[in-house]
Amino acid sequence: MTEFTRLDHQMMALALKLAGRGRFTVSPNPMVGCVIVAADGKIVGRGWHQRAGEPHAEVYALREAGPLARGATAYVTLEPCSHHGRTPPCAQALIEAGVAKVVAAIQDPNPQVSGQGLAMLESVGIETAVGLMHQQAKALNRGFFSRIQRQRPFVTLKLAASLDGKTAMANGHSQWITGEAARLDVQRHRAQSCALLTGSGTVLIDDPSLNMRLSSQELGIEGAPRQPMRVIVDSKNQLTPSHRLFSLPGDILLANKRSSPHQYPRHVFQWQCHEKSARVSLPALMQHLAERGVNTLWVEAGAALAGAMLEHQLIDELILYQAPKLMGDKAKGMALMPSLSHMDQATHLSWKDVRMVDEDLKLTARVSYPAKATQKR
Repeated sequence: MTEFTRLDHQMMALALKLAGRGRFTVSPNPMVGCVIVAADGKIVGRGWHQRAGEPHAEVYALREAGPLARGATAYVTLEPCSHHGRTPPCAQALIEAGVAKVVAAIQDPNPQVSGQGLAMLESVGIETAVGLMHQQAKALNRGFFSRIQRQRPFVTLKLAASLDGKTAMANGHSQWITGEAARLDVQRHRAQSCALLTGSGTVLIDDPSLNMRLSSQELGIEGAPRQPMRVIVDSKNQLTPSHRLFSLPGDILLANKRSSPHQYPRHVFQWQCHEKSARVSLPALMQHLAERGVNTLWVEAGAALAGAMLEHQLIDELILYQAPKLMGDKAKGMALMPSLSHMDQATHLSWKDVRMVDEDLKLTARVSYPAKATQKR
């Protein structure tokens, strides 16, 4: 097993930091960073994958390094690709640059290509090592790994609730439970997500825009910001083109049981769930979203859809913005789920982060499910 030095860890940590700069722009590709270090320990090249369809991290780092890349070590957060996609293979670029060693944090998760980039490098005598800070690298691209390995996106459920766990008044009124700072924080999460999911009930009640409203300057990126695809579960075709979100730019996917009779704008697509059920199969929808290249899915929905996603064990992470308000027992709860009779049946949360967002509390938790529960379809 390869023993990594302190310098190795420092350089890979820098590569991971660089990779994170692509969080708003690279989907459906993974975030990747690269640092090239000469034999004397001096950094001669840095790069990160900046936007899907544009050069990968290794190419940018090699451009900066120029002839100094010969004999150097390249630290890459994901195994260099070995195939021709929209860009040439990065493994070949590293070979042509004459690097002596490549350290990859983790192999490509796609079983059809995993290990081939490293094998290409080794075939011409370039030393390789893999596994340095692999947990951090996988966490950075948790959505990409989920899409490839589980055939579904990494799903985060966002909830905004009062201290007594209520998300809306009995009449449906919910604007605004949380403060402006929390709502701005939600916009940054939207910007990092490939798609945003809600149900037709939310659209009928609130007529929301469901778009990402931060500018390039606010996100700290160059070029136009990416709009996440808006996915609406509309099993009964209750929506019409008159709703606000359909007039705004950005792709929209309507998930229904049969094609809607309405004429929607060209940026609105429909997907029919043909499974024998009264409503759209959520597991089938998750698989379809993965096929469309959705790595990460942000869910902002009412109690019915939120509960259904939890019941089907499709939520990986929960983010709760809890406001210092009490809304009373007649107000609506966070998730509609079947009644339980034993604590072993409860969905378990593992706290990952707790912080204040102005006056509101932001709780982030990973979700785990009872071992004996079965996934419903």
